[in-house]
Amino acid sequence: MPFTTPFADRLNNVETSAIRELFKLLGKPGIISFAGGFPDSALFDVEGIREAANAALTAEPGAALQYGATEGYNPLREQIAGFMQAKGATDVSPEQLIVTTGSQQALDLLGKTLISPGDKVIVEGPTFLATIQCFRLYGAQLISVPVDGDGVQPDALEQLIAEHKPKFVYLIPTFGNPSGALLSLERRRRVLEMAVKHHTLIVEDDPYGDLYFGAPPPPSLLALSAQVPGSRDLLVHCGSLSKVLSPGLRVGWMAGPAELLAKATMCKQFSDAHTSTFAQATAAHYLQAGRMPATLERVRAVYAERAAAMGQALKRELGDAIAFVQPQGGLFIWARLTGAGGKVSDGGELARRAIENNVAFVPGAPFYAANPDPCTLRLSFATVGLEKIEDGVKRLGQAV
Repeated sequence: MPFTTPFADRLNNVETSAIRELFKLLGKPGIISFAGGFPDSALFDVEGIREAANAALTAEPGAALQYGATEGYNPLREQIAGFMQAKGATDVSPEQLIVTTGSQQALDLLGKTLISPGDKVIVEGPTFLATIQCFRLYGAQLISVPVDGDGVQPDALEQLIAEHKPKFVYLIPTFGNPSGALLSLERRRRVLEMAVKHHTLIVEDDPYGDLYFGAPPPPSLLALSAQVPGSRDLLVHCGSLSKVLSPGLRVGWMAGPAELLAKATMCKQFSDAHTSTFAQATAAHYLQAGRMPATLERVRAVYAERAAAMGQALKRELGDAIAFVQPQGGLFIWARLTGAGGKVSDGGELARRAIENNVAFVPGAPFYAANPDPCTLRLSFATVGLEKIEDGVKRLGQAV
């Protein structure tokens, strides 16, 4: 007998990820994929993680294998606080953060604790697809604010805050997914100032901030909040080890106002009791061992080389049919088809042609909560070697 029980009404607000659907097409032999949003597994510090896991089982096997506190394994909270302090957030303490199962759980906890059906939430256009789906699942009405090469446009953001009085604003200021944009220092200060002026909560998602290619990016909103009185109480910071160490550990964190963290901890307790204590202990020992700087230096160098190669290849093979800002970090090139010379200008159409040419990317339209730009596309250079980047972009040029 078929399943007939009605599903929850909230599921009417979301649909299957366009990226997940695309991945079903990637199994054919010989395809070169620029579609993924994940780090290169060949760059994982396997030996360092192995040593950290062994240390976790040697030092405190009972703690590493037992149930733990919902807020997180305290040695890891201490290491994460130190990790953020080293990047300028000097007043962050372990008590001001909770460990989450990846930073994506932090987004889910924000949805559970803050969003009631019909609440307005401002997100970047474009933004992380899972954020759109997660917040809509809880009934949010998403308002899209435009982004350019320097990140979210502050004048437009302030106008939307004043008009809609949102529950909160969600931003990826540093090498955003999918935009790759880097919010300038001046704009970061303005965001914090308008948070105070309008008494609006800002959520800073920062999974890519350590993946810079040249000079370090401006300080995080969390680090800058010390310079803008009152802004710290209106700021949530989400971080993750997924893009810099290993997604499989599923270790992220959320720092924010004590009252919010208490509610989030309560919801997390209902959901998964706590993030894997073994994974947390492993991450704690890894950070304590001091291997992260060398790991980041190696990863940055590889991604920087691949990003440069992809940018050069796109200019050579597609010319003025494509426009993009060369990323200064992260995992993605965000581009827009211009239609120059009568070439294809629709990202979805080009994606279909590209698959026929054995190369894949993600069309940009699904990354918009409103007013999608069909001409856009996201290309990831992270998991593809230089030779395949050259070959894949050449195939893309032939598809245009």
